Amino acid sequence: MKIKKKDLATHTKHNEVNETYFCTLTNYRWLPLFEEAQAYDVAYKWFEYLIKDSCHISAYVIMPNHLHCLLYPTNREKPLNKLVSEGKRFMAYAIIKKLRTFGKLEMLRTLEEGVQENEKKKGKKHQVFRLSFDARKCLEEKMVEQKLDYIHLNSVSGKWKLVDDFVNYKHSSAAYYELGLENKFVTHYKNVNDV
Repeated sequence: MKIKKKDLATHTKHNEVNETYFCTLTNYRWLPLFEEAQAYDVAYKWFEYLIKDSCHISAYVIMPNHLHCLLYPTNREKPLNKLVSEGKRFMAYAIIKKLRTFGKLEMLRTLEEGVQENEKKKGKKHQVFRLSFDARKCLEEKMVEQKLDYIHLNSVSGKWKLVDDFVNYKHSSAAYYELGLENKFVTHYKNVNDV
C-alpha cells in the first residue's frame, strides 16, 4: 500500500502551556471508527485523562471518523504533543478491542494494512489514527470563537447531517454554550485562566 504525503507525520512540537489549541484527530483513511466501534465513550475517557493531566477542554465534537477540540494544557510535564500521543494510543487500543468484540474483521484488516513497515518491526499491529494530528494555536479570542463555531457546526455541515439542529448533537459541547446545559468535561474558554 502506498503511503500518501498527507498521511505522514509532521512532528510539529506544541510545547507551550496556558495557550488554547484547536486540535483535530482523524481516523486512518477517514474510517468511521468511533461509530463502527461504538467508541464515543473512549473519547470521553480520554477527556477524563486530559482533565487529570491539568488540560482544560473548552469545546469538542466527536464525529464518526474524527474529533475536534479546543485544548488548554497547563502542565509543563504534559505538553500538547504528549497529551495527544497518549490519548491516541489509549483510544487506539480501546477501539481495536471494540472492533474485535463486534466482529468487524474487514475493518481490522484495513487497519492492519495501514501500519508502516518500520512500525510493524516495533510491534504495532493497527493504524487507527492518521500519524499526525492537526493543532493550531488560537492567537486571539476572535480565533477561539471562530473555532468554537466550526466545532459545534460540524455535525450539520457539509456531508454531515447527524442532527437537524447542532445543539442536539450529543457528542458535542454545543448545548453547554448555546443552552447553558452542564457538561462535566468543559471549561468555558473565557474561564480557562481562572481555573
